[in-house]
Amino acid sequence: MDRIYRHQRHVYDATRKFYLLGRDRLIAGLRPQDQDNVLEIGCGTARNLILAARRYPRARLHGIDLSSEMLATAERAVRRAGLDRRIRLAQADAASFDSQALFGVARFQRVFASYSLSMIPPWREALGHAIGAVAPGGQFHVVDFGEQSRLPGIFRVALRRWLAAFHVTPRSELEAALSQHAHTLGATLRCERPHRDYAHYAVLALPVDRDLSRPTITSCA
Repeated sequence: MDRIYRHQRHVYDATRKFYLLGRDRLIAGLRPQDQDNVLEIGCGTARNLILAARRYPRARLHGIDLSSEMLATAERAVRRAGLDRRIRLAQADAASFDSQALFGVARFQRVFASYSLSMIPPWREALGHAIGAVAPGGQFHVVDFGEQSRLPGIFRVALRRWLAAFHVTPRSELEAALSQHAHTLGATLRCERPHRDYAHYAVLALPVDRDLSRPTITSCA
């Protein structure tokens, strides 16, 4: 990861805004309560965490990333924004992190992943670990590349080839994996395929008492 991002991190935010669609919508949908703990999986340059911190001034923000290069950029960005007391960063593997050891927080009211699962080879393990970090009554939010099924075929082929050059693989089974977690946990799942299936967008909400709940699944459309 450090080899990939050693140079990309300097232009990452300037270039990704054109095709990482839905990130700001995800942040707007988090809506944590005062003093809630929020965790981003694969925080990169901390762009999302900084926006979330400004939007939710009483939330406690945390981010993990495997790349030390990206974290170096993130730490500088957080300091420049004057948010180093509200945003905590740590280097960790998304598939095996220990949030209690990293931050002293066992569970989070909001956990989100923004275009990171498509870059994590053991993405199923990372997804399960992220959902496992959500507190009862909390939510997991995710946005990532979709199947582009309602876009011109030539665009889909070109996009897939371009993404592959950056080690990005859209997760075609993400919806099915989320549905399985929802059934197991008695959670509510809402998912969509915005921008003509360019992206997957989903929110999984855990019940306060999972034993008394039944899952509600809204299929992606």
